[in-house]
Amino acid sequence: MTIKVGDTLPDVKLVKATADGPVPVQSSDFFAGRKVALFSVPGAYTPTCSAKHLPGFVEKADELKAKGIDEIACTAVNDAFVLGAWNKAGGSDMIAMLADGNADFAEALGLTMDGSGFGMGKRGQRFSMVVNDGVVEQLNVEAPGDFKVSSADHMLEQM
Repeated sequence: MTIKVGDTLPDVKLVKATADGPVPVQSSDFFAGRKVALFSVPGAYTPTCSAKHLPGFVEKADELKAKGIDEIACTAVNDAFVLGAWNKAGGSDMIAMLADGNADFAEALGLTMDGSGFGMGKRGQRFSMVVNDGVVEQLNVEAPGDFKVSSADHMLEQM
């Protein structure tokens, strides 16, 4: 079953990339008591993710926070070391990187994709959502190969 607006996020273990190294975090703890703009990319360093998706959220961070967002987070089926390096390379230290290395979060959301044709295996779909105290308020899932509705600009238009 795919997550939908009004649903509570599933409680799974993620790994937050920090300057001090990987830190395990339960999704229920991370999203509790605040409003989070979450976006998911199929993979760090992939073309659309690096050229458009991450930079868009970096560029619009202040606008999102002005609209009531407490934290901006990115998740991907990568390990925390890769996400940490991508975060640093993208100049995006205001984005919390949540590694979903085994795709547990993506699977629990019902938002996986098969990237085997590109040698990537199981991945999370490209999407964005606004999560308020663990509950999905806004959900934007991209069609395969698209980058439209999961952008920071689209999220801002909906707020």
